[in-house]
Parts: sequence; C-alpha cells; structure tokens
Amino acid sequence: MTVARSVGDVVSEHVVFAVDCIDRMYLNAYVPGLQYAPGLVAYVHRQLGLPIASTAPLAKITDAFSAAVHRFARDHGVPWVDFAKGQRKDDVMHEHLDRFTGAEGVLFVGRAQEKTNLFRTEKRRDAHGDSYPWIVKTSGLVNHFYFYCVDDDFGPFFLKFCSYFPYNAKLCINGHEWAKRQAAKAGIGFTALDNGFAAVDDVVALQAICNRLGPEQIDALLRKWLARLPHPFSPADRSAGYRYELSILQAEFSLTQMLDKPVSGRIFFEQTIRDNLDIGRPD
Repeated sequence: MTVARSVGDVVSEHVVFAVDCIDRMYLNAYVPGLQYAPGLVAYVHRQLGLPIASTAPLAKITDAFSAAVHRFARDHGVPWVDFAKGQRKDDVMHEHLDRFTGAEGVLFVGRAQEKTNLFRTEKRRDAHGDSYPWIVKTSGLVNHFYFYCVDDDFGPFFLKFCSYFPYNAKLCINGHEWAKRQAAKAGIGFTALDNGFAAVDDVVALQAICNRLGPEQIDALLRKWLARLPHPFSPADRSAGYRYELSILQAEFSLTQMLDKPVSGRIFFEQTIRDNLDIGRPD
C-alpha cells in the first residue's frame, strides 16, 4: 500500500473510523427571575415577606447555605479542599478520582474565592434628603463551592455554586465520558483514550449513542444532583418557581479520526504545517 503524501490522502484513504461527539461542555445554572434587581426585590417582598427591599436579609440564607455545605462534607465523610491561588483544580480532581472505587458519589468539596456578579444595597437620597435603600448589580470576590462528583451515566463532572445571592452555578460535563459509559452499558466493546476512543467494535452504534446526548440528559443530571447536594433555595422557594435552568456557556465538539498507522499521522501533521507556512504573518 502506498503511503499517503497529502492531508487529503490521509483523510480519504487512511482513516479507520471516525466518531463525532460533544466533548467538554460548560453550562450556566441560574434562576431566571433573580438575574436582575426587580426580581430580587420581588423575592424579598414575596418569599421573605419583608417590606424593605435590601440585600441584608439575604445574609441569613448565605450563612445557612455555607453551613449546609460544610455539614454535608462532614456528615458524608467527603474531603474538603481549599484551593490555593493558581492551583489546577483538574489535578486535584484526578488525584481523588484515582482513589475512587464506587459507581458514583462526591469526590470532594472545594472552596475558592472568585470574582462574580452580585447584588449590593447602597443608600440613596430622595428630593427631600431622606435616605432609602437601593439595590444595584456589581461584582465582588466571594467564595464558590465546587462539588466534584462521579455520576453513573456521565462519569466525572463538577457543579460549582456561588455562595452569594442569587447563587448562580456552573455545571461542567464531558460528552466522551457519557458516551463511554453508555457504550459499556450497551455491551459495545471499545478501547478508551483519555478523552475519546482508540478503537470500537461497532462504530455506527457508538455514533448513535453520541448523537443521543442532548438537553434532556444534561438537565436530568442537574436535577439528580441538585436533589442530593446542599441547595441554596428552600422547598418553598422552588415551589414558588425559583428553580435552576441551564444555558450553554461554552461547548466543545470533537471529531475523532483514528488512522491506520503512525506514519499516516506524521504525514498528516507534516503536511498541515507545510501547507500553512505561506499563509502570512500579522502586520
């Protein structure tokens, strides 16, 4: 067999199999009605039953949520990690993941100070000089709680909560990990890469699995773990409609093309570099 001599030759003649899959996805988890000041005012009036619109009463909720997170870690024997400045959180996760033996559970709870948008109350004065509270949206450096977990369907993931109202969260998943677990449950043989597949017995069936991953599965993951982890909003809040929803913050999509031999890969990269040497330089 002749050795491919161009990128086109490699892709058309030397790809053993290809799989297209969602890779890493980073999602916002937020309560829609609490992302603006009037929504916060409505929450204070309706849910807390207070006549004055101020962020001061929210401090009790914040303290209760922080206490619940600490209590959860203590009662369930979950390790607690205070992240140091510049520390790679993924490295800490892999250390705990290497020691994990169960099907699913919480690997550890991490705490880090990060800048985020939040609400504060400032004093203003009316035309008569009388002061009154006014809620403004600003930013601040506050604690965030990271729950690094393993799910039976999704594998490793993390859910991060801001400790301040409106307690916005972030959910980070990996589509390849979901596909690996679904393929194993379906009895499809494969050889895994750290972030993909090196070999697979049934490419068509695996691709069908990858195509299934969508909003329904991701939302179900969030609901499942919101029910297990400390929740900043009370059951009464959730019954009143203050429930988390998801939106995509960042999504990565991966096309894995497995080549027939190492030399094909070397030619691919050499030709890619050569083809792009003359594209020019920035002025």
